[in-house]
Parts: sequence; C-alpha cells; structure tokens
Amino acid sequence: GRITMLGNESPGALPAALARTGVIPDRPHLHRYLTVSESMDLHRAFHSGWDARWAAELLEQFRLRPGQKVSRLSKGETAKLMVLQALCQKPDLLILDEPMDGLDPVVRRDVLAALLEYVSTRGATVLVSSHLVHELERFCDWIGVMDRGRLVVELPMSEFRSGNKRLQISTTHPIDAVGAPFTLLTHERDGGSNESWVVRGWRPEMTDWFAQEGVLLHDVADLDLEDGFVELLRAFRTHDA
Repeated sequence: GRITMLGNESPGALPAALARTGVIPDRPHLHRYLTVSESMDLHRAFHSGWDARWAAELLEQFRLRPGQKVSRLSKGETAKLMVLQALCQKPDLLILDEPMDGLDPVVRRDVLAALLEYVSTRGATVLVSSHLVHELERFCDWIGVMDRGRLVVELPMSEFRSGNKRLQISTTHPIDAVGAPFTLLTHERDGGSNESWVVRGWRPEMTDWFAQEGVLLHDVADLDLEDGFVELLRAFRTHDA
C-alpha cells in the first residue's frame, strides 16, 4: 500500500510530516527532572515554528509556574503543559490520545478552550482518540467508530446525531426490515405487539415505510452520542459473532 501524511510519503518523507505534527499521548512524555520552563525550552529547540508569545500567554492562562518541577505537577497541570507544548509548535496536524481522561471539569474546560481557539485560528486538523464519547460531541465534526481495530462506521457528527433513533412501534405480524430504507441495529419486543427499534440512517420521510408495512409508528426519539455509540457497537458485535 501507500501512506501519505500531510502530503508527505511515509516512511521516506516522514520527518517532514512529523515536523508539522503535534502529539499529546495518553501517558505523560515529559522529563520529570526539568522545570516547566526548562521543559518548554527543550521542546522549543526541536520546532522552528515555536510561538513564544502564545506560549507565555498559555503559561499564564493555564496558571503554570515556570520554576515548578515537572515531577511536582498534578495530573491536570501535566496535561496542560503537554497541550501548551504541542500547540505552541504550531502544528498542522494535532493527534490527541485520550486528552481528557481523568481530568477534572475545570481542567477539561481550559484544555478544550485552548484546543478550539487553536483550530479556529490555525485551521489545523485534529485527530482525537477517546472513550469519553460525550466530550467528542462538543467539538468534533467527523466521527469514526472502531471496534477491536476495525472501523465500524465513519460519517459527519451531525449525521451520526440526527440519524440514530429509537422507534416505538406496534405490529401484529412479523416485519422483515431487510428492505427498509434505514439500518436496523437492534430490536426488542415487550411480549405483546409493541417493539422498540434502534435504527441508523433515519430520515423523517421514512415513516411512510411503516405505513406501507401495516405497522403503527408511535414515537421517534433521539439518541445521544453515547447511546448511539453503544447500540452501534452492540449490533456490530452481535452480527460479527
């Protein structure tokens, strides 16, 4: 196969791509024996595009003390320092691995605000890997769902939110949803004539399909991102079993 990153062939031109890439891993990669200021100086030495003015602003905004040892930083302060260093090298691609995991709400808000400001001013691409699905809903515009290394689905966030629905229906006869205009993820029957369906790819005009099948559609309810994520994975694993 062939791999390109920011227009650069990999692995031949990988250094050129990495020079334009910022990474915030899930585990701290800072030298614990350095101070905050020394850690920033070391990171700056590897990146010619380092924005010293913005680094000073973020240092104050994040309430980090330049003389504080990295080993004495809290988890939230460590996360802020990693974000500061990654952003101030001015990358065109920013890769975040579980950036909000274990952070308190105040720190998450500060980190997210800095990330959103950077994306809006720089126009950079941000790739986020996270299990905190509700956090992604706030700032991602495209989502991909992976299960055990396989990509289950990828689509715009707006489409994922609007297309996942829970339907309440009543029917006196079995329904074959194979030819339905949507994708049936899961369905449950209450023992009588009522069923609950979770579907993907829903649009309002699809109500006509139920009328044609002689089925009463009682309710169409939105699923939040986390519920949609869970139902999608559950259906995928059931089908894959």
